[in-house]
Amino acid sequence: MKRTSLLALLACQAIPHVAFAGDPLPPYRQPISLASAIQQDSATLPEIEVRPPATAADSSAEAATPTPQSGVPFDAPSGLTSDSTLPNSNFDESFSESFQSLSEQMFGGSMSNPTGLNSIARSESSLFESNRMGSVIDRDELDRRQATTMYRALQNEVGVMLQQTGNGQLSPFIRGLTGQQILILVDGIRMNTSILRPGPNQYAATIDPGSIDHIEIIRGAESALWGSDALGGVINVVTRSADPLRGNYFSPLFSQTYSTAEASSYTRMGFSTWSGATGITGGISYLDVGQLDRGGDLGRQPGTDYNQYAGDIKLQRMLTENHLFTFAMQHFEQYDLARSDRFLPFVLGPTTDGTVPTQRPTYFDPQQRDLIYGRLEGLLPDDALLADSYSVTLSGSRTKEASVVDRYSGNDPNATITRREIGEFDDLGWGTTVSFGKNLNDYGKLTYGMDYYNESIDAERVRIDNPELPGATPSVTDPQYPDDSQADRVGVYTSWYVPLTERLDATTSVRYENLNVSGTPNFDTLGPTYFERSYQDWIASVGLGYHLTDEVKLFGGYYEGFRAPTIDDLTANKTFLQNNQSVPLVGNLNVEAEQSKTYEVGLKFNYDRLRLQVTEFWTDFDSFINREVIGGARFLTNQEAYLNGTELAGEYLLERNLALYGNFYYAYGEVTTTDDFISRVPPTQGVLGLRMTDPCRNAYIDVFTWMVDRADRYAESNLGDARFIAGGTPGYATLNARVGRSFGESNQHHVSLSLENITDKYYRVLGSGVDGPGFNAVFGYQFSM
Repeated sequence: MKRTSLLALLACQAIPHVAFAGDPLPPYRQPISLASAIQQDSATLPEIEVRPPATAADSSAEAATPTPQSGVPFDAPSGLTSDSTLPNSNFDESFSESFQSLSEQMFGGSMSNPTGLNSIARSESSLFESNRMGSVIDRDELDRRQATTMYRALQNEVGVMLQQTGNGQLSPFIRGLTGQQILILVDGIRMNTSILRPGPNQYAATIDPGSIDHIEIIRGAESALWGSDALGGVINVVTRSADPLRGNYFSPLFSQTYSTAEASSYTRMGFSTWSGATGITGGISYLDVGQLDRGGDLGRQPGTDYNQYAGDIKLQRMLTENHLFTFAMQHFEQYDLARSDRFLPFVLGPTTDGTVPTQRPTYFDPQQRDLIYGRLEGLLPDDALLADSYSVTLSGSRTKEASVVDRYSGNDPNATITRREIGEFDDLGWGTTVSFGKNLNDYGKLTYGMDYYNESIDAERVRIDNPELPGATPSVTDPQYPDDSQADRVGVYTSWYVPLTERLDATTSVRYENLNVSGTPNFDTLGPTYFERSYQDWIASVGLGYHLTDEVKLFGGYYEGFRAPTIDDLTANKTFLQNNQSVPLVGNLNVEAEQSKTYEVGLKFNYDRLRLQVTEFWTDFDSFINREVIGGARFLTNQEAYLNGTELAGEYLLERNLALYGNFYYAYGEVTTTDDFISRVPPTQGVLGLRMTDPCRNAYIDVFTWMVDRADRYAESNLGDARFIAGGTPGYATLNARVGRSFGESNQHHVSLSLENITDKYYRVLGSGVDGPGFNAVFGYQFSM
């Protein structure tokens, strides 16, 4: 079988829908999947004609070769007329210029992931063809959201609630689960480590949105593909890459954003270049955040200001026409980052059960994440028996956290610091991932591979009693994690997509996973004792899709989830539930791995005007890991629980450039063993908006409302937590507007303005330590060539 080159397949991605040269056209790329191109016996590129840029003085000049910023596409491939359509096109062209159809939104297939093997689906697939409820947030959408933080990057996604214990921290909830039960990837590399805590974690915030090309999200368990932690869903953050299809070029990038509610300023300077067979992209950014101005007349919230900086660089080299080498480094660091919920007056609550936590100001300095990786991927020779495409990745990572905690004698103005704890841990890891894809022609496509990750933790902590008194000296105390903690995991997987009939297809995946953890914690009854634990399991899933028509697809499946206990579960010496203390309990070593079974069914509509996804899911847990009070101590035990819910997202195109859009999400969760609610399951919520776009000028106007129902299904553990408003978290609705436009000879300048929470409504996202911003005006400017 003859295949085209890797660069040729990438070029196929860049060919837009057909139109006459010189006509105003949209900036998006028409996706011709790499998988489809590989399957062709003879794949060739259409001829591409490059023309000089149009100028104001010469209105008849033809359109220039496109860039990601220009919004001007290639001319029509030869042999196609204005009435022609590309293969598998089932939508009205005029309605696809401003709003991408489900068939045009892709997992994989970019220069950051040309083989598709490092996408969230570990193969190339459109949202319409995928048998999962998914979404793709592209760079244009990130710019419209003025994404200076990951909170802004992920906001208002269906089924994704964003909790913040502190401003600058972020824990996404997907289908009612978060922290250790959600898997986050960066360029297909695990970001989850053994120090992730149960419940909300801050680490999802440690990614610079300015470095992102797009974000892929799958809702529901995906452990058969990705292993431990992928119970509630998976988020894959794909970073920017240089574009070889632009030829030799150098493009600077400057971005500046200012927010009034936080008095914050975000600056990013970057570049992208390609020369010959080599491309480089990179940038640095700085974010300075002031105290948050809350809705209503509450003023600014103490403990919400911080600073952060980040830098990244990625080098890519075409070794041959079929083999691409990538080397990338990322650094992210926050300092003076407060845990907002431990500061006065927030800590006063009141709480539902009437308890009053004591102030405990906590700062993280630094909160740091580093990633370095090398990747070789490409297409194999025609006569290769076992694979058509491959990807091999070797990565190294670092998560460093230093903290200062002041424990006060009380909450009155004269209260003194009775104890100060200064701690630090450093989690160093490395891993490798090897993946292969094989086209089986009429029998579909097989994807298989293995991954291995290893990490070790260095930790220390000192305690100073009455630190404000003369002569106070530090003494060594137990660190947050044992200083000799280690963890490793290895998994092998295979996934087979097969068309069963012309309308029915199936994707089945199987994985074997093994994890080992060890360390020497200071157990409550035994003292310092070394332990080792291993967890392993076979995990499977099967997804089915049936095309009722060319535009309507019925999908569903059975998906198993798996999560092994981590170093944090078994050994952590830390605060939990805002003000309680957790110490290593030898009884926690008996806890087994968390396992779930998810059943879901849904519909996808991909008409020329209507694009819609809706799904109903049910998740059963046979061994839900939860805390249980036994003899006055809170032990980790395995319990039975369930979650069910509904997700809906879509848009209806009223006119060529005008769309009504929205989403809706409902979830309910219960721990049946204890007859208690699952903690923090998001309340019913949705978004309804109207968006008008002008792709030629990269202009848009967007008006929407975010509506959230009252949340009063508190778990027992929430009743004494000041983050949960007494008696129930009130519902709310915010009114928001966004506008932006590019200008200049090459549309190199772009200005934007967002008006958020226009009515200055007070609100709090369920379980957050940060109140919602009041009225907020966000000003943005970008320069790119």
